[in-house]
Amino acid sequence: MLHHLLKLIWKRKSRNMMLSLEILLAFMVVFAIAAFAVRNYQLYQMPIGFAWRDQWSVAIRNAQPIPNDAAMYDALKRALLELPEVEKVAFTSMAPYEMSRMNAYYALPDGSRRVESDSLDASDDFFDTMQMTPAQGRWFSKADDGADAIPTVINRLVADKLFPGIPAIGQVFTAAEFRGTPRRYRVSAVVEHYRSHGEYMEPVNLVLPRFIPGVSGEPAMTIMLRVKPGTPRAFEARLSARLKREHGDWSFVISPLSEARKSMSKLQMVPMMVMSVIAAFLLVMVAFGLFGVLWQNTTQRIPEIGLRRALGADAGHIYRQIIAEQMLLSTAAMAVALVLLVQLPLTGAFPDSLNWPVFFTAAALSAGVIYLLSLLCSLYPGWRAARLSPTQALHYE
Repeated sequence: MLHHLLKLIWKRKSRNMMLSLEILLAFMVVFAIAAFAVRNYQLYQMPIGFAWRDQWSVAIRNAQPIPNDAAMYDALKRALLELPEVEKVAFTSMAPYEMSRMNAYYALPDGSRRVESDSLDASDDFFDTMQMTPAQGRWFSKADDGADAIPTVINRLVADKLFPGIPAIGQVFTAAEFRGTPRRYRVSAVVEHYRSHGEYMEPVNLVLPRFIPGVSGEPAMTIMLRVKPGTPRAFEARLSARLKREHGDWSFVISPLSEARKSMSKLQMVPMMVMSVIAAFLLVMVAFGLFGVLWQNTTQRIPEIGLRRALGADAGHIYRQIIAEQMLLSTAAMAVALVLLVQLPLTGAFPDSLNWPVFFTAAALSAGVIYLLSLLCSLYPGWRAARLSPTQALHYE
């Protein structure tokens, strides 16, 4: 039976060529959207590396550069800790869920293993405030004062690239692009994850040097607060008033991380929504095309179908034949598409975004969509063909 169906499809290859191409393109578009969705789901299941609940950020905005003054930071921290809602205070160069990112190049002291990485200065209390856990080593603290290199926390990606096969704790690396004497950094801890843009962010290289008020070069322009659970949004007014009391000439942008996370998630879902609309429109167009072609093919094959009925084929057999032919045609088109698409993970074109679990899951989902579409479009033409009688075939011209 299969051999017979393949022969029928091959004899009508010129008619089926455009239909197969249409199915192939539809499969590739659905595959791209399915891969994007599966990768997003995969990312969503990964830990982000920090707590966002009961966390607030305060961005300092000032027309004039603020000084990196230890007494100023200490007074600001003490003032904020006096608020009953505030449990922890830390300083950093940038809060999570901000659109901007800072990066720099790092390398080993001899200049080898050059790595581009996101960079984020963090004070001693940053990791406790963000409720982070080290995978290896310890957080830097006052015990590191006077160290010969800047105590630094790196993530696993940087550790594997700078120090493959050896423990990263205690190792030294330098800033690769720094005028004058390069800054030296010593690894004090390694974290598995810190995805500052949330659940849908691809893991990136990350270096977190220690920020020391009054010692580090650039001032930290962001305050991170861990507040008591259940702190209402109305706390923003009291927090703003206290900050203004300390520095009335500064401007402050206060934001709970839960709100920033929600805004970031909505923004990150826009590409998926746009791609889904495009895919839905394409699938509707493909469905109309499939239905029209199958209807036309059934009409053109009335003599053939009537003859088969005259030779004893029942309606169910004709019905199954029409559907099976369409399924085989769809399978052939998807097989060609998969041969082209499998080159992407084989060549490592998208090593993280299109890993093998994503590829196989997206391929299965896309095949299911195309098979369902082919089945639905062939049901009525198959039913119409099954109702033909030998008498109708004899009168067909």
